Amino acid sequence: MYARRRRVYFLLMGGCLFLFVSAWTFVRLLSVEAAVALCVVAMVIPLVAAMVANRRGPEDRWWDDPSGDQKSDEWWDELDGKRRHED
Repeated sequence: MYARRRRVYFLLMGGCLFLFVSAWTFVRLLSVEAAVALCVVAMVIPLVAAMVANRRGPEDRWWDDPSGDQKSDEWWDELDGKRRHED
């Protein structure tokens, strides 16, 4: 799952770079407005790429999932304020 997300991330970032470079290399000769529009689209792509790369998959373990170690889970719950530690 991680490899697929990484591949999609690099494809999106490669597309962003292609749009930006082509906008100011070729498209500006035809239309400056179109080149600016391509740059605006290229500006949004890194945001989408970051969301894709950081999306949680169904089999991914997340930071707040229990680890299975009861003592460690209790310690983290106490630090997060989920449960009060009774002395």
